[in-house]
Amino acid sequence: MRNPHDIIRKPVITEQSMNDMAEGKYTFVVDKRANKTEIKKAIETIFDVSVTKVNTMNMKGKLKRMGVHQGRRANWKKAIVKLSEDSKQIEFFEGM
Repeated sequence: MRNPHDIIRKPVITEQSMNDMAEGKYTFVVDKRANKTEIKKAIETIFDVSVTKVNTMNMKGKLKRMGVHQGRRANWKKAIVKLSEDSKQIEFFEGM
């Protein structure tokens, strides 16, 4: 297994992700090659919580322009992780 910190890149902090925290759902940017079982094991290892469900989405990078030149931001993968009812909350998101 790869290093869990290589699989979980960073949290996604938006209004929608903050509203989902009330339901025990947390959103992360993850490695594009990671599958659901690797993501589940990485979250459980890093934050010492119990994960019940993992949803993943491949996000397409936005088209950006600078004058007449066009480019595209990098594609990325998003994972929404649902924690079990008896599991504690992730401390990283406390106070946000």
